[in-house]
Amino acid sequence: VQLQASGGGLVQPGGSLRLSCAASGSIFSINAMGWYRQAPGKQRELVADITSGGSTKYADSVKGRFTISRDNAKNTVYLQMASPKPEDTAVYYCNMVVVRTYDRLAYSYWGRGTLVTVSS
Repeated sequence: VQLQASGGGLVQPGGSLRLSCAASGSIFSINAMGWYRQAPGKQRELVADITSGGSTKYADSVKGRFTISRDNAKNTVYLQMASPKPEDTAVYYCNMVVVRTYDRLAYSYWGRGTLVTVSS
């Protein structure tokens, strides 16, 4: 199973950006999907996650600005970032709990990370 994230880059404060992360490989189903981030000198933190049923959870710092969604047919999770702030600058990682076809066991997989820089 591989996760490929895309969509990072430079965005101005108050702008918008959408991150995508697609999973491929021996996928039977995907339970939770999420986005984490790690800023320089800080620990990785949860940004948002979404269950297979569509329930979402957000870090307080992004509530009302970021929206997580998923497309189960495409095995893809999205993070729509609205009104980003300089403090949102970080490497963003996607995470998925994947049930594999060959053993029907659930494992947590990470994407490589995509850099988001919020600056004018």
